Amino acid sequence: MKRKDGIRVPLKDVEPMYLVAAHIMDKRIDSMNMISLDIPLDPMLEYVHRKRDEGQKISRLAVFLTAYLRVVAEYPELNRFVVNSKIYSRNELAVGMVVLKGSMTEGGTMSKLYFRPTDTVFDVQRKLNEYIESNRQAEPDNGTEKIIKILLSIPGLLRFGVKLFKWMDKHNLLPKAIIDVSPFHASLLITDLASIRTGAIYHHVYEFGTTSIGVAIGNTKELPKMKDGRVVLQKNMPLGIVMDERIASGSYFAMAFHKMQGYFKNPEILEQPPERIHEEIKRVFNIE
Repeated sequence: MKRKDGIRVPLKDVEPMYLVAAHIMDKRIDSMNMISLDIPLDPMLEYVHRKRDEGQKISRLAVFLTAYLRVVAEYPELNRFVVNSKIYSRNELAVGMVVLKGSMTEGGTMSKLYFRPTDTVFDVQRKLNEYIESNRQAEPDNGTEKIIKILLSIPGLLRFGVKLFKWMDKHNLLPKAIIDVSPFHASLLITDLASIRTGAIYHHVYEFGTTSIGVAIGNTKELPKMKDGRVVLQKNMPLGIVMDERIASGSYFAMAFHKMQGYFKNPEILEQPPERIHEEIKRVFNIE
């Protein structure tokens, strides 16, 4: 069975336990696993500063997102989702993100941006710049806010409209135009709380939509570490991660995050397209 945003994963490619789990835990809130990670920042900061000296502005967020794309290219189960107890392979790499319109008191707007598994850190930074600029306009014009305004324009339409959207999504009837602008249909939900000087949280993954992984980046913190026989303080980027257990095993997530931390230690690798791409990703994204 094919959705507009994904392809049904063949039963032979899913462990039997997870076929059963998708029925036992039929709601995303039932299947959420959470973990905290503290990522050493020095290698990333050194890379960012070095690129700045070379005249190229690369943000920590761009490094993080590119590392995520690399991991998805090799671990395709991270880009799966569950709808109506069925497991799908997503045919896009979409990231839902909140962007402040200006100051912290002005609130933010949420939409999503799209990537390819082969994007380099330079591609990601360019797309981030375009996304942030378009969403910080004085009169935001993204599709998400248009739909919200329509639903709020008529009394009672919001309640009916949301229920209708949920029913249509469950039965693979939600129009592609709605999916394209919905931040709830994304590979990854990310919120960078360091920009408002807040610690990492465990951000929920929504019951509506198809988002299977949520990541909150917290304010930089210093943690003690042994170095050359003495205790030093090391800068870390704290991550609060929420995962839908139905798409992959804990050991699979662990391998993927271990791989991601390797990219954080050597961000230069992200300047080139990935050397290894899983066959499932090649098939879904039509990569030769």
